[in-house]
Amino acid sequence: MNSNPTGPKSTLGPMIIIGALFFIFGFVTWLNSVLIPYLKIACELNHFQSYLVTFAFYIAYLLMAPVSTATLRIFGFKNGMAVGLVVMAVGALLFIPAATSRTYLLFLVGLFVQGGGLAILQTASNPYITIIGPPESAAQRISIMGICNKFAGGLAPIVLGFFLLSDADGLTARLSSLTEVQQAAELDALAAKVIAPYICIILVLCVLAFVIFKSHLPEVDTDAEDETVAASNMGKKSVFDFPHVLLGVLTLFLYVGVEVIAGDTVVAYASSQGISLTQAKFFTTATMISMVVGYVIGIITIPRFIKQEHAFVICAILGLLFSIGTLATTGVTSVAFVSLLGLANSLMWPAIWPLALAGVGRFTKAASSLLIMGIAGGAVVPLIYGALADQFTPHQAYWITVPCYLFILYYALSGHKVGKKRAAV
Repeated sequence: MNSNPTGPKSTLGPMIIIGALFFIFGFVTWLNSVLIPYLKIACELNHFQSYLVTFAFYIAYLLMAPVSTATLRIFGFKNGMAVGLVVMAVGALLFIPAATSRTYLLFLVGLFVQGGGLAILQTASNPYITIIGPPESAAQRISIMGICNKFAGGLAPIVLGFFLLSDADGLTARLSSLTEVQQAAELDALAAKVIAPYICIILVLCVLAFVIFKSHLPEVDTDAEDETVAASNMGKKSVFDFPHVLLGVLTLFLYVGVEVIAGDTVVAYASSQGISLTQAKFFTTATMISMVVGYVIGIITIPRFIKQEHAFVICAILGLLFSIGTLATTGVTSVAFVSLLGLANSLMWPAIWPLALAGVGRFTKAASSLLIMGIAGGAVVPLIYGALADQFTPHQAYWITVPCYLFILYYALSGHKVGKKRAAV
């Protein structure tokens, strides 16, 4: 593969720009943790309906994957990123009529469009950051991007929560004593609070799209293969001839599912444990902080002291332990275990991508597109959590994370080696 890395200096500029993109990914994505309880109140929803927020957002990664691949084929990596940002801005724009009419379906359409823009961005940026430098330090570079992502993710619920949830507990208490007309007026006022922050988001997305379009980000050739990779891929006709890629897609599907559960359910779960929404919004930030701690550990230790595969195994085991801790305790302790899942999840994404893309050569774009489709786990797994929360309790619904982490552990131990020749591992 001809990625044209010429040393640390040659990758610094692109990494700064891609870091800004990962900041935007994190900020927009983790706004959902506040949107779920906010829309649950404003649009009068149950648990399952409120988690359609994550479904609409993440299902776009599945449905838009072919569009993402076509976009990169037409525009290339750099301009494809700019296109993705513009699509995200259009999705954010839909929040304005959704808020003024308090129409939940329109909110969901806006989230879907934002997710579609992110699908294009992620299809370009994740393989880009993976292949612009040495493969053995890919997890380290992705960890740096992860810090940008999760710093934004920690900031987002505090910023948006300031606008949307500042009086949410008081409003919820007042609603039952109001007339139908008064309730509608209060909920209309609550819905309108989302307009100002999303106008700011639209402006930032448009400015960054312009910066990306005018930047000098180098293109990378993912269609070329070096001799070793070309020899090992003789006879391979499509990406479906790589079992480790397909298993990687399923692993990413489950990983994104549990990551979204850890970040997006924790506010509502804390509320169900008797913690006020004003305080609960900080638990998503705690989840992001624990992820950042994991990323910093990864940057320091990978690959100098530990291989990314071994770090992956440790994280999968931690995910199981923290899931059991969530289920075995209640109150603040249980909520804290949910936030600690951020630490367990931190080095999974940085490990899955290079392991799944190893040795695929000219099939890199197709493999990346499949992996992006795996992000749809963020649509399906939290929705299952929501259904379980309605059927049982938000506490018991966390059982869904246990089989997810078990499969992730399998991929970390041996699944990523399936079908690989030794030279490609």
